[in-house]
Amino acid sequence: MITPAPNPDHLSLVRDELDLLAELVPLAEQRILELGCGNARLARSLLERFAGSEVVGLEVDSVQHAKNLAAPQERLLFLAASAEAVPFPRRSFDGAMMLKSLHHVPIPAMDAALAEVARVLRSGGWFYVSEPIYGGALNEIVRLYNDEGVVRAAAQAAVDRALAAGKDWLPVEDRCFAQVVRFAGWADFAQRMLYPSFVELQITPDIEARVKAAFEALCGSDGVRFVRPMHARLLRRRP
Repeated sequence: MITPAPNPDHLSLVRDELDLLAELVPLAEQRILELGCGNARLARSLLERFAGSEVVGLEVDSVQHAKNLAAPQERLLFLAASAEAVPFPRRSFDGAMMLKSLHHVPIPAMDAALAEVARVLRSGGWFYVSEPIYGGALNEIVRLYNDEGVVRAAAQAAVDRALAAGKDWLPVEDRCFAQVVRFAGWADFAQRMLYPSFVELQITPDIEARVKAAFEALCGSDGVRFVRPMHARLLRRRP
């Protein structure tokens, strides 16, 4: 069963998730692992704001990985690797983060991915996981062609299991918040949401037409602004 989503209008708006992360954990002088880094926007900003830190970004999407390598940044290392097989020895990192990426890990591999994070974190290291909540106007459009209800619930269940096992993790913080997501118009939405490089969705002409109609019903001359509900969980590696 999928838990009803909170109303995004009742959640605190977080304009930059890096601000929330910085409120919860130390970010200066840290060696950080990001699993499923995408375009690494937050990681790049983190390195600009916090001196002495290093970030390793893992990405399985070969197209996005090539783009990342084409835009190098000091103290930022990109590797083609999955969350289920982190190519580092034990206790290599002070912190780790998964930003809207755990639900993209195959469900049978989610437990292994969380075990890998525990393996490569130092004693007392932090693990920040943020996931979209299944709800809101943007979700209603996305579910017309890619219903993520099952995988998002599975991601939260995997974190619950890891905590319940009592072996690797201690719970520290649990936050629900909202983020603004903007699209300039239909072309922008289609490129980013219907035809991403990291997954091949089965988009037929009929599905595209239905999604376009739903999107354009909300779109004005300056595009559309969605408020997406999010759920962030902070875990600490047991000593």
